Amino acid sequence: MAHSLRSQWSIRTPLGARVGSIELKIAFVMMIKTGLSRCLVLTAAATMLAGCGALGSSGPHTRTGKAADLLPSASAGPHTESGSSGSPSGSGHGDGAPPSGPAATGSAPGAFPDAYRRWGLDRPLAPPPRPPKVKPPLAALWPPVPELATVIRRVDTTDRVVFLTLDDGIEKDPAFVDQARDLGLPFTQFLEDEVIGDHYDYFGRLRELGNRIGNHTLTHPKLAGQDYEFQLHEICGQQDVLHYRLGLEPHLFRPPYGDYDRNTLRAAADCGLGKVVLWRAEMEPDGLVYRSGSGLRPGDIILAHFRGPDMLKGATMTDMITSLLREIQAQGFTVARLEDYI
Repeated sequence: MAHSLRSQWSIRTPLGARVGSIELKIAFVMMIKTGLSRCLVLTAAATMLAGCGALGSSGPHTRTGKAADLLPSASAGPHTESGSSGSPSGSGHGDGAPPSGPAATGSAPGAFPDAYRRWGLDRPLAPPPRPPKVKPPLAALWPPVPELATVIRRVDTTDRVVFLTLDDGIEKDPAFVDQARDLGLPFTQFLEDEVIGDHYDYFGRLRELGNRIGNHTLTHPKLAGQDYEFQLHEICGQQDVLHYRLGLEPHLFRPPYGDYDRNTLRAAADCGLGKVVLWRAEMEPDGLVYRSGSGLRPGDIILAHFRGPDMLKGATMTDMITSLLREIQAQGFTVARLEDYI
């Protein structure tokens, strides 16, 4: 329902700019939540947009709130859209997956059979099993609740695979693009606008390798305890940025610091994000640490970050990834693509 609402109230001009503001979106969502007819709400939305000159206007459209400060004007020309705004399905361009690329098939190694030597591995990264024909049931932290996003920390599988996720976007090391391509490394990027700024092209290059993109909010606040409108602004605002910058409608969300409450799950669902992805293992400068137990388990989701030498005790992003992959291999696992399983 919420994703359909986004598609109907968000009108795209010939320039591809998204019409309307986060504040209008909040108002429309709240109107539906309080029981007003969806038809009446959409009629009101169309009337308001028309009254603001949104329909048939030849100039850029005005945004308000934080998104207005973070998005460039439509007159600057948006990036070409290659994604789809169809309904959430866990597959297709909506999550940021292009039709090709070494990691798009979930296989490894990538373009160069001997690339592992270049990147400091003792042996090639083993290809994961073929993606399951039927995705396993979600290993939700509690039974799914209507109108709330589902929270997962791991994948329910016996395959000897783990899933790599990279957060924020602080570091933009060109060598990591080469490493990801050479190794055919699958991962999911959870992007935060504030630290990326005007450098979405870097993450677009990683996306072209088949690595999907998720939402990590506009400014990385601690969401738990904040009111619904604030959380909706942070989450839907980043959805709009990702649409404008990369032509995407992500379906996966990661809350900053892994903290969330019921309002977070409501807001995520209302922004078209059906799954909240947490983690069990995290890559830190000194190696993997675990939220519970010790060692990797089948289906573990691993958190790492886009980091550079100033935050990795002098190591580079590619050094960190090599250390992580060596540890994954030492424990008898390989890396699969998360979206193949959820």
